[in-house]
Amino acid sequence: MDEVGLDLDGKVRHNDSMFPAKEIEKLVAEALPGAKVVARDLTGGADHYELTVVTEVFEGLSLMERHRMVYAPLAEPMKGPIHALTLKTQTPAEAKRRMTIA
Repeated sequence: MDEVGLDLDGKVRHNDSMFPAKEIEKLVAEALPGAKVVARDLTGGADHYELTVVTEVFEGLSLMERHRMVYAPLAEPMKGPIHALTLKTQTPAEAKRRMTIA
């Protein structure tokens, strides 16, 4: 069945390709074992997300390297059902300093 929602302009849209937050978390967690991953739906339409990923693997990596590691397992959903993704990539020490999800 087709899901119905409102886009950012308040127009009704039909979304038959929604991508649940739990699936995003699962894909990233499988690619980065041991990572803490939290996806938050920003619009209620299951297509615009904020993703926070905390893992020791990010230690010493540039922001671009971290983002590439997170985007890699999401390559297919980013071609369709996920339209926007905001990333927060942190080491456990960074997350603790920022009090995110450590």
